[in-house]
Amino acid sequence: MVVIYGINKHLNPIKRELSDAIHGCMQSVLGMPEGKRAHRFVPLTESDFFYPEGRTEAYTVIEINMMSGRTPATQKAMIKALFTTISSTLGISPVDIEITIKEQEKYQWGFRGMTGDEAIDLQYKVDI
Repeated sequence: MVVIYGINKHLNPIKRELSDAIHGCMQSVLGMPEGKRAHRFVPLTESDFFYPEGRTEAYTVIEINMMSGRTPATQKAMIKALFTTISSTLGISPVDIEITIKEQEKYQWGFRGMTGDEAIDLQYKVDI
């Protein structure tokens, strides 16, 4: 699951394009299938979204929640792909993009009535 935060007047108009950019990176780097897009957008008013000095109103925070198993090299490749793709397709400078990857153990995920460590039919690899 991916959660994206930004100032509403900047984030709302680009939701679909940003989702496409993020999921494209997840497909190419992590091998995620097209149908596994799970993005949540949280547009905030300027008074509810404080960001560091030197950033613009385009400042966007992307939190990627995933089951543990991806190597540091894979995670770094994912982050770098996001910077490159978002910058080139949406014109958001890498200085205005913050990305965090939050890993949880497979047993800490629940979907389709089971935990992640019980799922044997995933259409993608976690341990890459």
